[in-house]
Amino acid sequence: MNLPTATQINLYHVCHRQLWLHSHEIRMEQESDMVYEGKLIGENTYARRSNQWREVDLGHIKIDHYDPRNKIVKEVKKSNKLEAAYIAQVKYYIYYLERNGEQDVTGLIEYPKLRRTVEVELTDDDRHLIPLWQDEIRKILDSDECPTLVRKNYCKTCSYHDFCYAQ
Repeated sequence: MNLPTATQINLYHVCHRQLWLHSHEIRMEQESDMVYEGKLIGENTYARRSNQWREVDLGHIKIDHYDPRNKIVKEVKKSNKLEAAYIAQVKYYIYYLERNGEQDVTGLIEYPKLRRTVEVELTDDDRHLIPLWQDEIRKILDSDECPTLVRKNYCKTCSYHDFCYAQ
């Protein structure tokens, strides 16, 4: 398996079952109004600042918003309900920018609907943990079996809800 994508890092921190399904091309996002609304927010928020931000393609990951002058990675999210996963995703971006020669990179997660911004920094502990996340993701994806359902408080709003809870 290649290196995990940022989406896989995010899903690893949300739900191992969703990670496995998504990575095995079982996709439910196109059916979700919440996913669509989140995409619209990400695409249309702060449009006038677009000259500052660049898309960066590092092969296995693509960063939608990077300010190379100020060395800031930005993610725009609809809600902060899965903030730990968003932070992990931004840390993964920073990690790979560092591995590609960029130093002193920081991150921002912006929640336009909440009018809130969270700053993200990569620590030495994170630099140690990220390869462990990658190993765990490989183990999950290499399994022939989809991980068992683990009920979480956000399952009701997940795009895979009907798939997981169908009787």
